[in-house]
Formats: sequence, structure tokens, C-alpha cells
Amino acid sequence: MIHPDITKDVCCVDERTGERALISVDDAIRQGVGLARPVVEVESLSLVDAIGRVLADDLHAPFALPPFDNSAMDGYAIRTTDLVGAGPWTLTVAGRVAAGDNAEAAGHVRPGEAFRIFTGAGLPKFSDAVIMQEHVAREGDKITISEAVSSGSCIRRKGEDAPKGTLLLPKGTLIGAPEIGAIASVGLSEIGVFRKLRVALLCTGSELRQPGEALASGQIYNSNRFILMAALRQPSIDVIDLGAVRDDPDLLRETLTRASGQADIIVTTGGVSVGEEDHMVAQLRAAGGEIKVLKIAMKPATVDGAAQQCGFRRLAGQPSCRFHHMENHRCKGRGQGRRAGRKITARGRCQSRRKLHPQPRTTGISPRPDRWHVKIRPSAGDLAG
Repeated sequence: MIHPDITKDVCCVDERTGERALISVDDAIRQGVGLARPVVEVESLSLVDAIGRVLADDLHAPFALPPFDNSAMDGYAIRTTDLVGAGPWTLTVAGRVAAGDNAEAAGHVRPGEAFRIFTGAGLPKFSDAVIMQEHVAREGDKITISEAVSSGSCIRRKGEDAPKGTLLLPKGTLIGAPEIGAIASVGLSEIGVFRKLRVALLCTGSELRQPGEALASGQIYNSNRFILMAALRQPSIDVIDLGAVRDDPDLLRETLTRASGQADIIVTTGGVSVGEEDHMVAQLRAAGGEIKVLKIAMKPATVDGAAQQCGFRRLAGQPSCRFHHMENHRCKGRGQGRRAGRKITARGRCQSRRKLHPQPRTTGISPRPDRWHVKIRPSAGDLAG
């Protein structure tokens, strides 16, 4: 399936024939994300266990936040009507309210009085301002105020952060530390989250050996497996590690068929080019899959793609490009209803850069976007979010 706007992207047109040859990275990602079927199963987890998971329903404030008027400072709760005429003014300290105290039970502030109050404590009745303790002089049970304060000073009003019914977190939010705080602030000990996304990981190649094993002639270590497992090890993902499978068509087909019954997405590496030992495309079709995206305009590794049966993601075999592709698609294709994270911009001096595919190519196809490994040394104060 080719995206209808593909002809607008010059990098996807074969200069020799004028025909569409490659699909752009953005179009490939758009089509791949379009194939995703959102997870709908929900489970309830404790707040600690919910970190890194995806919120299953909108969270509204069941009551006002904060739930009562309270002091924003340590100081004295006063009636501003006592501060009339020319100062200074002297008031009698007639009560005390700390955070957690019942402000109503503490009594009410009468004319000419003040209550000692602490940050977070509820306002005693009839007080309408808090004056910071640094701005008064106290002697015994008397305080002297030299400068008047306005009504409402140093008070956090009920519902100031969020009135009752406010949408605090929308469905699909990735739960991190701030989100856990919001959930806890409304008294919930558990929260509904989507079940984990099941991702099957399959590396192909008869040449692959695991780290720690001895290498024979023509063999290499399977670094792709560990690159991808590290990238996929997220609280919201269950990784089904299928290990390495040799270049055997029957074995590949059987493994794909089995994985499709276990996982929401299958990620494979290798075997997607046009050599005689590249069996993945044919065996994917044989296992019941339908190719939706193939041959993407990017370097390194043009052959990349997506298919539909359960979600299927084919990645090239070369480790450096494999890591780049994974990061590129993971950043642009945010899975299962997740809201995009905050973009971080860093400015600094480029210490080194290395082109991922240094050798030139003369295929007659318009240049594909190059990817580089770049190391940045940030300068002080040069991080912005």
C-alpha cells in the first residue's frame, strides 16, 4: 500500500524512470502507526506499580484542589479591617492553627486579634489575610505590623489549583512522577491502566551467536538482540524474547506464526533484503501477513517496513542503523494512545560525528536522508525544554 501523497516527496522518486521507488520515512511511520490496534484491556494497579504505565480513563478532580482555603506562609492570620488609618498596628495573638488542625475548632478571629498560623493550615473564621512572620515584630502575645497588607494576601483559595470536576489527566497519559502526584492528591490508592503492550523480538541470521559463546569462522555476535531489548524494556511493554533464528524458511514461518498468537507487535531484524538467504518477506506472507510498507527512503538500510497480521515491524540487520531506526520510529510513533513527551533542545559544541553509511551509492534514486551519530557537549545554561 502506497500513501497517496508519496509522489510529492522527491526522495521517493526514481530519477531514471520517474516512478515511485521508495517511501519517505514520515509516510512509512504514518502508515505503520495507522496499522496499530490500540490495547483495550485494563488492569488496576497501586500507585507505585502504575509508574510508567498508560492511563486507561480520564481522571477528574472529585473535589476542589486545594479542598479548603489555607495559608501559603508561616505567619499570622489577621482581619485586614484592623489595619485602618496610619500604622503601625498592634494585635493580640489569640490562637494558633497548624497544618492538619481543624481550623473551625480553633475558633474565630475577633477584631483586634491575630492567630499564629503555619503553611498549609486552614484559615480560621473571619480572617482574610496572612502576614508573613518576617514582616511583624512580636513581643509576648502582641504583634506589631508596620505595613498594611491587602485582603487575600498569602492565602491559597479552595479550588485554586483545580475546581471540582476539572480534567486532571486525560486517558492515554503516560504516568510519571508528576502524574502519580496528581493521582495521589485526589486520594486514589489504585488507578486503571492499559495492560502492557506485548512485543515479540526475533533476530534472524545463521551467522549469529550469543555473547559468551565461541565464534567460528564467518560468525558474529548478536548485538541487535540486546540493543532492541534495552530499547524495549519499558514499564508499559512486555518483551517476548524469541532469540535468534537461523535462515531456515520453515523455521522462520513457524516462529512468526507462533509469535503472532502471543504478541501485539513482532519486531524482527535481518532477512529483509533481496538475497537468496533473505526469507523474511516471503515467510511473513506465508504465515498470513500482508505487507503494507516496504523499502523506505533512508540511509543506512533502505529495506525496512511494516506489515499487518498482528503488528509487524521489520528492521535491517546492521547494528548501528538498527539502533537509529528503532529510536526514530519509537520517537515518532508513540504507541497505544500515549501523549507525546516534552521536547528537549540542547545546544552545545559538536565534539564528533560519524556518518552511519559513509560509502557513496549510485542507484539513480534521489538522495535518501542521511543519519549521523553526533556527540554534543552542552555549554552551561544551554539546555532548554
